[in-house]
This record gives sequence, C-alpha cells and structure tokens, in this order.
Amino acid sequence: MSDAPSVRAWRRLRAHRGATVALGFLSVVVVACALGPTVCGWFGLDGTTLDLDLLASSPSWAHPLGTDSLGRDLLVRVLEGGQVALLVGLAATAVALVIGVTWGGVAGYAGGAVDAVLMRTVDVLYGFPTVVFVVVVRAVFELRGTSSLVLVIGGISWLTMARIVRGQVLALRGREFVEAARALGAGPGRVLWRHVLPNTVGPVVVYATTLVPQAMLVETFLSFIGLGVAAPATSWGTLVTEGSTQVAVSPWVLAGPGLAMGMTIAALNFLGDGLRDALDPRGQR
Repeated sequence: MSDAPSVRAWRRLRAHRGATVALGFLSVVVVACALGPTVCGWFGLDGTTLDLDLLASSPSWAHPLGTDSLGRDLLVRVLEGGQVALLVGLAATAVALVIGVTWGGVAGYAGGAVDAVLMRTVDVLYGFPTVVFVVVVRAVFELRGTSSLVLVIGGISWLTMARIVRGQVLALRGREFVEAARALGAGPGRVLWRHVLPNTVGPVVVYATTLVPQAMLVETFLSFIGLGVAAPATSWGTLVTEGSTQVAVSPWVLAGPGLAMGMTIAALNFLGDGLRDALDPRGQR
C-alpha cells in the first residue's frame, strides 16, 4: 500500500535539511517570545522599568543583550517585540489568505465576465505602490492600533495569492473529480470549497511562508517613518528603528532585534523552499 500524499510530503520535508533546521529554529523563536518575558520576570527583568544608572549599558550577565537609551532590558524588549512582529506577520498573512483565496477561487471557477472583472481589478490594484498605499491609509485615517496595521498590510498583500489560486482553479475545474461532484448534484459553492480549493493547498502554503516576512518588513518600514506599532507596544521593527539611531555609540541596541528579525526571516525563507520541494507533485514517486 502506497503512502498518502501528505505522508510523502512530510517525509520529503524532513529530508530537506535547511527546512528542518529552519522549522526547529522557528519553533524555538515562537516558544521564547511567548514564554520568555514571563520567565525573565522571575529573574527581575522586564522591558518597562527605567534604570537611569544603566542607560545604554553594554551586554552583561545581568542584561545579556544590554539596555537601551532609557535603561530598559533589551532581552525582554526583543522577546516582547517578537510577539508583536510575529503576530503582525501571521495575522496579516491570514487576512491576505482569506481575501486572496476567495477572490482567486471565485474568479477561476466562475470564469467569463466574473473572472474578467475580478482579475482586471487585481491588475488595477497592482498599479498602486504597496508601501505608499499603506502609508497613505495609515496617515489619512490616523490608524495606530496593531489590529488596524494587520488589516491594512493584509488588505494589500493578497493580489499575488489571488492570481496563484485562480491559476490552480482553472487547471482543476475541468478534472474528473470535479465533474463527478457536479454530476452528483453538488452546487458551485460546494464544488469550489469542498473539492477544488483544498487541492490548491500546496502553492497556497508555500506562498504564505513568503507573505509572513513581507508583512514583517512592511511593519519595520512603517516603524521607521513613525507609522508602525504605537507605544507602549513594541516590535522588532520599532526596536530596529530605535537601534539604527544609536548604532554608532551603542551597536548592541540594534544587534539584538536586528539579528532576531533577520534570522527569523531567513528561517521562513528556508522553510518556504523546503515546503515547495515537499509539496511539488513532480517530486512524488
């Protein structure tokens, strides 16, 4: 008996050394960011207490990553910033997936005038510079909350996803299993959501791993121009922005969040490469 496709895909993913290491690293990052601030609190460390005797102090046993210009512990702030950065990346990706999969699925399955209107809309939206659009929306509507940041970033990140899903649906809608579902009386909605879209999961998952770092980088840019996460919340983008202004005199203020964000983005890219190879039907034997 041959293994199920999901079992073969998991086996190929485990055989991809880069993806395996990346998955392990990302697991550590998620656990550290989720539990780290609490654990640090047990040792008397927090990211809000101002210590005027330790302004921009270099790394030490008491403060492994040093302190910032206000004397706050950088290790805790990096861990807390990771919570927000990962939340923004994952939540914005989820928003983009919902919009993109729905838009592309309906366009590809309906075809005709519906497909033409929906995809011409995508083409028009492609003409707007993504970052400029986010900046304008955040500035004009004075949106400062994390939830609004997620919605804005996710709301402009779905265009490529819609094209990917549409292409997959166009290739699948004439397949035998789809015709069989129609013959058994399944309506268009049921055929699309129960039979067609589940078969697009491979490309969708692979592209989603690229959307997470994209969202994190957009948030970093917005923080750099003052439109990112609002205080008192912090993120890796906020910390990198703060550190970039002090890099000449206190390089450790930038090193901690910069390395954390850079390594996380690199790990997501390695994981995406592994998922692409694992889910590629041509890799099946």
